[in-house]
Amino acid sequence: EAGATVRVGRDPVAIPKACKNEVELEGSRKAHKRDGEKIILYFKWLDETAANGDVDERAAADMLLSMRAEDPLFRDSSFETIPGSGPNGALCHYRNTPETNRNLTPGEIFLIDSGAQYLDGTTDITRTTVIGNPTQEHRDRFTRVLKGHIALARAIFPVGTTGQQLDTLARMPLWEAGLDFDHGTGHGVGSYLGVHEGPQRISKAPNTVALKPGMILSNEPGFYKEGEYGIRIENLIAVTEIDAPIGADRKMLGFETLTFSPIDRKLIDPELMTRDELQWLNDYHAQVYAMYADDLDDDHREWLQNATAPIKKKSD
Repeated sequence: EAGATVRVGRDPVAIPKACKNEVELEGSRKAHKRDGEKIILYFKWLDETAANGDVDERAAADMLLSMRAEDPLFRDSSFETIPGSGPNGALCHYRNTPETNRNLTPGEIFLIDSGAQYLDGTTDITRTTVIGNPTQEHRDRFTRVLKGHIALARAIFPVGTTGQQLDTLARMPLWEAGLDFDHGTGHGVGSYLGVHEGPQRISKAPNTVALKPGMILSNEPGFYKEGEYGIRIENLIAVTEIDAPIGADRKMLGFETLTFSPIDRKLIDPELMTRDELQWLNDYHAQVYAMYADDLDDDHREWLQNATAPIKKKSD
């Protein structure tokens, strides 16, 4: 009756909110740096305690929460931690309950997906480790997931590219072995807001939203063997403008990695990796060590040095 016209369309606020400004991006970098230090402390603790088989999933999740809670800017977890031991890790959205809780067992894979809400940023990180020694199958599957993670992290793409167009990069090493994973490769992340934020995503599912500078997404390929184990490697990445290669005829974008935490070296088979991939991994681990070494005591520094030591092929 008032003469208004209803128009159906995309929320005009969604894209500006998704494109973080420099204050939000710097807050995210600082939050991830502090969060990464807690992850280092956590995995040293896990290395020293889980091998006896007395640590269960609930205790493992609670320990990480207690470490994060020591940060004065910490407000809460960004979602309920997923601590998947052995076959529970094969459920990509596993929920720990008293009925499903199980001990971390030597010879098994442990996947922990967690995140935090700090006043200056939101984090979301998944790391997969092995309790004791891995099998060759564990190393093969983990390395293929890592290769996909690296391919996406290193991607260079023209302005206007969507996450759907990049999704294949993270899956190709698994596809080459007749394998895949049945979830999206990446979701948008807010700034002290929702850990799942749209409209951008990296997925096989149709999505017409072009990636823009300032958007934060997850990079989390995985592999899941039903009834046995799950593998996922997740960092957060931010879309950024890059200098176009010489001779380029259009503007190009890439990703800045925000998450810095060791990737389990015991699960990596360097013979499956190219030298460029190994260079990326060794450079990443060098950044992790440089970022935290001066802030750690001698014991934790030694652990981090071992966790980030360069990896080489047998022929090198």
